[in-house]
Amino acid sequence: MEIIQQFLIPFLDWELLLLVAAGTLAGIFIGAIPGLSVTMAVALLLSLTYSWDLLPALALMLGVYYGGVYGGSRAAILVNIPGSPASVATSLDGYPMSQKGEAGLALFLTTIFSFIGGLVGVIVLATAAPVVASFAVQFANRDYFLLALLGLLLVGNLSNGTLAKGLFSAGAGIVIGLIGMDPIGGGSRFTFGSLQLMNGVDFIIALLGLFGMSEILYQMRELKRQGKPLEIKKMVIPPLRFIFKFLPLSMRVSILGVLTGALPGAGGEIAALLSYDHAKRSTKNPNRPFGEGAHAGVIAPEAGNSSAIGGAMIPMLTLGIPGDAVTAIFIGALFIHGLQPGPMLMTQSGDLFWVMVGSSVLANVFLLVFGLMVVSIFIRIVTVPRQILLPIIAVITVIGSYAMNYSLTDVYWMLGFGLVGFFMKVNNFSVAHLCLASYSDRYSILHSAGRICPRTVRCLILLAGFSQTQSALYSPCSFCLRYSRKRLTTNH
Repeated sequence: MEIIQQFLIPFLDWELLLLVAAGTLAGIFIGAIPGLSVTMAVALLLSLTYSWDLLPALALMLGVYYGGVYGGSRAAILVNIPGSPASVATSLDGYPMSQKGEAGLALFLTTIFSFIGGLVGVIVLATAAPVVASFAVQFANRDYFLLALLGLLLVGNLSNGTLAKGLFSAGAGIVIGLIGMDPIGGGSRFTFGSLQLMNGVDFIIALLGLFGMSEILYQMRELKRQGKPLEIKKMVIPPLRFIFKFLPLSMRVSILGVLTGALPGAGGEIAALLSYDHAKRSTKNPNRPFGEGAHAGVIAPEAGNSSAIGGAMIPMLTLGIPGDAVTAIFIGALFIHGLQPGPMLMTQSGDLFWVMVGSSVLANVFLLVFGLMVVSIFIRIVTVPRQILLPIIAVITVIGSYAMNYSLTDVYWMLGFGLVGFFMKVNNFSVAHLCLASYSDRYSILHSAGRICPRTVRCLILLAGFSQTQSALYSPCSFCLRYSRKRLTTNH
């Protein structure tokens, strides 16, 4: 009975109720604006709510968290610019649906199944948090390495065209992800002596360029070829049997999303990718081929990344380990208010746990309500003439890239990635593969690979001469040039 009372506190307290509602609505619009990430919004709220009581601060942050992850798919569906990395998979079929005049149906489906996925994540958080946390803790370095390798191997299944082009895009993404200082040895890779490249390439900047600016350039190229304007089909709410048809799929990918989200560092990006791959493998008779506007192609990634939120909070609350970047900020909020996240939090502050569960349920309810209410508003974006819409998107993209670090260098990077993405689209190369491969966590892959490398192999590397091996790993271009020059000198 006491647990039920604690769970209902957000529903009965008007202050918490309004804060969750305001946070969810703000998160939807923040997530829909390219360049404004959920992590940035929650970090800003942490500083603004520093002097607040703990429960109101967490209620507002949870609302922004759920709303922001859901809102990222709005721009992905309407203008092919994912608002967050977790929405990249949604754009693969969401934008083709929008091009076919089914933007309203795509927005409706993502809203319904984001709500279902979010509820599944909260239910698992409330009922099986210790079990899932113990499962996540057993993941060793080799398991993270294999998980990252699995994400790269999914390129073959996600390729709708030539497999060779998909592999080339993924390989280019891996190279881009390796740019910067090695987090283990401290050496520089592909920096060419530039200090500005030591921190690597910001993924959000690459996302804005490869999806946002490249789409603007591509649409400008197609303006003269377009005949009649895009016709928007009348929004018809699907019958319940249509929703129930995809319910088993949504439940499977929601469980997959929870388990993936519970892995520290995995996040909703990998959950959405794995969910999309599962839908592509398990859906026998899709309404359209995947990549051309399949309904399951927008349902699965949205249910997966929404359920991953509940999964990410499991290690945060039970072990004190953040599941993603946003939950790391939540740990900071708990520390600020004198609480220690970890195993003792469940016993010493059980009321806080159930209030957070109740606030999460409430955030999903508001997500469903607000999401369905603003569908008609978002649909109007598609009906705006391209001559007006494209300059507005360009300005937002430039401002978003500059606002990340307040640096013009990021704007130049974004424009460069925009040109690369434009030529990739013209030549039918997959931009999504490049983005997903470049997002691979360099630290986890290299650290895990180093841990699973047999001791004898490491000894052989040391005996062979560490200087040459280090040169090959940290400066591969320089190593290849020196090796080629040495061979030429020997031959002559």
